[in-house]
Amino acid sequence: MTPASKPKRYRNLIAGEWTATGSNGTFKNINPADTTDIIGRFPKSNAEDVDKAVAAAKAAATKWRQTPAPKRAELLFTLAEILRDNKQRYTEEMTREMGKVVKEAGGDVQEAIDCTYYTAGEGRRLHGFTTPAEMKNKFAMCVRQPVGISGLITPFNFPMAIPSWKLIPALVCGNTIVIKSGEDVPLSALNLVKACEQA
Repeated sequence: MTPASKPKRYRNLIAGEWTATGSNGTFKNINPADTTDIIGRFPKSNAEDVDKAVAAAKAAATKWRQTPAPKRAELLFTLAEILRDNKQRYTEEMTREMGKVVKEAGGDVQEAIDCTYYTAGEGRRLHGFTTPAEMKNKFAMCVRQPVGISGLITPFNFPMAIPSWKLIPALVCGNTIVIKSGEDVPLSALNLVKACEQA
């Protein structure tokens, strides 16, 4: 980074809009291998931001749960393609952000890709089951339903894989999401969220 350049300032994605935090506070994401390299300034979110994110997730929940699971799965398949197409960039940015060696970072991104392809297939396999009833002319069955809003808090050690393991299954099942990444790796989680937005 040249002395004259300013680090990029990132925002929260709430209700489909990239918004500044209510406190307008930020924290620096610093390359651990070169502490003069500031990757960006990320929002230091507060309770007001969480409340807004939860309200937005609640407002979106009905439309998302009513989207047929195979249609949700199609979007996730598109997401997997986006992740695959950007794997090299995500890998390099993860290494810069957290110091994970390139091979390991690439494996982390590949985990997210694999999880997304696999879980997209679940959109056509969200089977319930039937059971014999104890009464004549009765039919007993199980229908899978979304639970609602999922609050996801993820650690730093696998900054794209772990968020994908939580985010993608929740989405294919029709839930809406509020996610908070590890503070050491906000760019990797943000890359996943931007890919979701693109899909």
